[in-house]
Amino acid sequence: MSYLRTFLPWIVFAVLPSGNWQWAALAALVVAVAVIVQQVRAGAGFDALIIELGSAVFFTALAVIAFANPDSGVHDYSAALSSGTLAVIAGVSLAIGKPFTSGIAKRTTPREVWGLKPFIRTNVIITAVWTAAFALTAVVLAFVAHEGNAHSTLATLIQVAGFVIPMMFTVRYIVHVQAKASVR
Repeated sequence: MSYLRTFLPWIVFAVLPSGNWQWAALAALVVAVAVIVQQVRAGAGFDALIIELGSAVFFTALAVIAFANPDSGVHDYSAALSSGTLAVIAGVSLAIGKPFTSGIAKRTTPREVWGLKPFIRTNVIITAVWTAAFALTAVVLAFVAHEGNAHSTLATLIQVAGFVIPMMFTVRYIVHVQAKASVR
C-alpha cells in the first residue's frame, strides 16, 4: 500500500486523458500535496517523503508549463520526463545515502532494524533497481515519443511495465532477504 500511495500522483497523471494534460498535471499536483499533508500528519519524516516531495515539485513545473502553453512540445515527452524525473529523484536519494525505499520500509519495520547493514543494503539494492527501471523507461518513452507514439497504447504499456517490474522485484527480493535472514 505504501508504494501505491507514494506513486499515486504519477498514476493519476498517467491515467487521465492526455488531451487534457494540463488538468492531469494539476490533478497530480493536488494528489501529491494531499499525500504529503496526510503523511506529515501521520508522522512521516523527510526520508519517507522523498518521492512525494519530488512529485510535488515536478507536477508544479509541469502544470505551469501546460497551462502557459497547452500546445508545448513538452506534452509529447511528459511521460518520458516523468520517468526521468523519478530516476533522478531515486538516484539522488541513493547518492545522498537516503534510498527512497528506506523511508517506505521504515513504516513497517521495527526501529531497531533501521541501522543494520542488511536493512540498509536491501534498500540500496531495491532503490537501485527502481532507479534503473525509471531511467530505462524514460529512454524508451523518449524514443516512442520521438517516433510520434507518445500517447499510444504502447507508451501506456511501457509506463505500466516501468512500475510493475520493479514492484515485482521489490516484493520478491524482500521475501528472499527475509527467508535468508530466518535461516540464520
